[in-house]
Amino acid sequence: MAVYTRVEEPELRAFLSAYDVGEPIALVPIPEGVENSNFRLETSFGRFILTIYEKRVDPVDLPFFLGLMMHLAERGLPCPLPVRARDGSMLRELKGKPAAIVSFLEGKSPKRILPRHCAAVGAALASLHLAARGFPMHRANALGLSGWRALLAATRARADEVAPGLGDLLEAELAALEASWPRELPVGVIHADLFPDNVFFEGERISGLIDFYFACEDILAYDLAICLNAWCFEKDGAFNVTKARALLSGYRDRRPLSAAEIAALPVLARGAALRFLLTRLFDWLNRVPDALVQPKDPREYASKLCFHREVRGPGAYGIG
Repeated sequence: MAVYTRVEEPELRAFLSAYDVGEPIALVPIPEGVENSNFRLETSFGRFILTIYEKRVDPVDLPFFLGLMMHLAERGLPCPLPVRARDGSMLRELKGKPAAIVSFLEGKSPKRILPRHCAAVGAALASLHLAARGFPMHRANALGLSGWRALLAATRARADEVAPGLGDLLEAELAALEASWPRELPVGVIHADLFPDNVFFEGERISGLIDFYFACEDILAYDLAICLNAWCFEKDGAFNVTKARALLSGYRDRRPLSAAEIAALPVLARGAALRFLLTRLFDWLNRVPDALVQPKDPREYASKLCFHREVRGPGAYGIG
């Protein structure tokens, strides 16, 4: 989440006039994240989230994202539920950009990640993969392997401004992944961005899975590899195998992994690290003036990538 677009009260009232959500009381910017403009919307009917979709989101993809949230919520996952306007639409326009309102979910992201959080996230991710079966819409992963070459081209010339030798590391790693990327693993709808700030807890229970705006069809185990990167490294950069073991165990309790999926985890984890390194690098080098958002340091993912490059098998992640 982030904020790039400001909304004045008359604009908000005009937008809300198409909905049965009551009178606006407060609109509070949510500065976390990097993609869209998000606000906590309070009305006389309750609390909601208002999202204005910014330039990285293709409007053509929005029916997929909103439809997927509806599909998952109807199957019991704690996902935001899109709010329909009186004409039945889930998507309208605000400040000349696509915008939507979704339900507000209670809970908070964990400030200190423990193995029990990782186990719960693994189980929730598996439940998401299973619940998404039968979703009738399709969307390829625009930020999958086929999209990394363009991201590298857009960042290569200035990569060494961020860290010496980073450009050569990116070139070498992408070439290696293009040669070794697995092609025959199970595919389905994935979240593709299930970071700690996109998961809410109430006590021991996950109360919310949010921010589905990278969701797509890709290798299911790649989604798990994204979570290994997002949940299982400490602030000092050390990999925590106990957290990884908990994450993978929680996932396998709901959806067993094949031998091929387990064997592919090291290369999938490298790919996940490269993907977020490239997008963070792009955002770091192309900051939006006056945006209420702080780009995330790409060097964090350069460090994670270097860890995965040294891994010799899935045992390094606590799985055999």
